[in-house]
Amino acid sequence: MSTSDAPTPRRVRVHHLQAAKERGERLTMLTAYDAVTARIFDDAGVDMLLVGDSIGNTMHGYRTTLPVTLDEIVVAARAVAGAARRAFVVADLPFGTYEAGPEQALASGVRVMKETGVSAVKLEGGQRSVPQIRALTQAGIPVVAHLGYTPQSENALGGPRVQGRGHAAEQISEDALAVTEAGAVAIVLEMVPAPVAARVTEVVRVPTIGIGAGAQCDGQVLVWVDMAGMGDWSPRFAKRFGEVGAALSSAAKDYVDEVRSGTFPESSHTFDA
Repeated sequence: MSTSDAPTPRRVRVHHLQAAKERGERLTMLTAYDAVTARIFDDAGVDMLLVGDSIGNTMHGYRTTLPVTLDEIVVAARAVAGAARRAFVVADLPFGTYEAGPEQALASGVRVMKETGVSAVKLEGGQRSVPQIRALTQAGIPVVAHLGYTPQSENALGGPRVQGRGHAAEQISEDALAVTEAGAVAIVLEMVPAPVAARVTEVVRVPTIGIGAGAQCDGQVLVWVDMAGMGDWSPRFAKRFGEVGAALSSAAKDYVDEVRSGTFPESSHTFDA
């Protein structure tokens, strides 16, 4: 948000997100799961940090996001929120922590807010999640909604597939309007056709954050390991802005070689008696 003449906020808050949309400024969001990367991204000027349930398949080795627990999110979110000095930190409510209804969602949301220090929670689903969003909002907990491809429902959706094509486009718009009316402060649109995402961005009053949803969203989010090139493969919608994985592998190999050859540690790395 620092690209305009408007002053950069010391701490990004809900009203700054709305102001960015109104000024036509692009919002930036990355996932973060620990204090080290959170501080790096925060210092780089990233507006929003998402402690996503993608921690399951990126950090914990799960095949999907479904096994992620609220305990795991709380630990990661506490680290990220503690490290971030400017970014608006959002924590996912993982599968099984809000689907039962508003009471369960509120209990999960209250725990996350009390124990982590994040600024908002995120949950998946459109009209089916409206009661949960409304309950959280009324309790003073900002909510980011998530529409399109929703990974927690991947078994029902048949895997990671583009959502909102053809007649389903209208449903995406209806869901977006419904979650906005319920109080959502922003909407993540994942794997939605670009024209559909552009239409949603036009009709809702809150910022849209795209991931595989085209350039007309109010902002963009990527899973940080995809953005930084940590693996051999990245999704089609993810640009590799670096090759951090290759650099880390090279550093580790150099370390192994020097330890085994006896060239590390040198005298400069040791202490005198």
